[in-house]
Amino acid sequence: MPIPTLKTILKHQNQCRVIGSRFKTSSVQYVASRFRDPTFEKLMDKYKNLLKVIAIQDLILANPTNNPPSVSLDFLSRLSQKLHLNRGAASFLRKYPHIFHIFYDPNKFQTFCRLTDAAMRVSRQEAEAINASLDVVVDRLVRLLSMSTTKSLPLRAVFKVWRELGLPDDFEDSIISRNSHIFKLVDAHEPNTHILMLTDEMRDKRFVACVENWRVMECCRENSAVDRTEIRYSFKHSYPPGMRLVRDFKAKVKEWQRLPYVGPYEEMGEKKRSKAGIMGLEKRAVAIVHEFLSLTVERMVEVEKISHFRKSLAIDLNIRDLFLDHPGMFYLSTKGKRHTVFLREGYERGCLIDPNPVYNARRKLLDLVVLGRHAMLINNESREKDTVFLREGYERGCLIDPNPVYNARRKLLDLVVLGRHAMLINNESRSVENCQTQKPCLQDEGRDESI
Repeated sequence: MPIPTLKTILKHQNQCRVIGSRFKTSSVQYVASRFRDPTFEKLMDKYKNLLKVIAIQDLILANPTNNPPSVSLDFLSRLSQKLHLNRGAASFLRKYPHIFHIFYDPNKFQTFCRLTDAAMRVSRQEAEAINASLDVVVDRLVRLLSMSTTKSLPLRAVFKVWRELGLPDDFEDSIISRNSHIFKLVDAHEPNTHILMLTDEMRDKRFVACVENWRVMECCRENSAVDRTEIRYSFKHSYPPGMRLVRDFKAKVKEWQRLPYVGPYEEMGEKKRSKAGIMGLEKRAVAIVHEFLSLTVERMVEVEKISHFRKSLAIDLNIRDLFLDHPGMFYLSTKGKRHTVFLREGYERGCLIDPNPVYNARRKLLDLVVLGRHAMLINNESREKDTVFLREGYERGCLIDPNPVYNARRKLLDLVVLGRHAMLINNESRSVENCQTQKPCLQDEGRDESI
């Protein structure tokens, strides 16, 4: 049974969200009552479509035998429900013409989909960025294994977060096999299951948690009035605008910040069932998930994926509730039929504060997703803006020294400018001519009537 913790719940009072003490509520109610951060919600609105794009992109790139790599539209249509393509594969692909190109293969009598040149370029940039940072990737994996009580993790759990950790898709060969002095794979008691472990030489290696860097920076800032003893066990907290806190909440957070705990890379002793012991276990769990998110490329991960590490990391708490209990450190979004958690301190205005090359490449793909069908229009507008004129050759918008070719093109431009008004002007001139020809006749008729 999960250990009960001191939790907070969001309430509605006078149309304002307030944090108070948590009463008995279900997890669904707890998630629904959380405070919504508009910045992260807007970001997740874009990401939910990006995740679908990445799923299709992986299927396309998994067919290198095709030149270019492609998949049939029939195959994607059969996977529409699994990929959450509500309106079908074809409709989804047409929404992103800057990423996917649909074409007909007359030899196979089928319609296929491939990546555009722009999307392939972004994919290559991401692969190059990952290959250039293999040393960093190895360090991330070693740190993740070091947080485990047994210095080992199920390989299937690592497979769940390979993209979040920035691992290459063939990391079993390119990372694990090539670094046999660091990692080793052993068979588990369960069939078709392997355990990834650190070698004996790496088990005693010590690491410093990422939060320690923030604590050092806070103490070393110019004119800093921070007491080192006060910040020794603290974490960075920030709350979204519009989020009001009840009177005693800040006092509880301040008390929690001072609470000692066992770090994520330190050996955990005997679990104490006292109130102080339970709170210490909770803070250690917070430190572990904080470090986990700090190791990810984009400082975000799905809650379902991180839950696969609960047993290995000795977390006896409900991880989703743990994120909700600390809204100053984490933000939980439910967009896209999934629960995604963000590390607050890693983001500012929807962008990563300390970006890395892999994140930059993925952000370019996100930009293509956001452009959607408007991409072509924006490209045309940018081309128009890039036109350069020689100033000395023009006066009042016309060429000073015209030539026959320019004159012919100018006449065509005049017709374009006139547009539909040309017919109107012609009709008006004809009506004036008709009036002038008909006017004497009316005068003659008038004279006849007077006679």
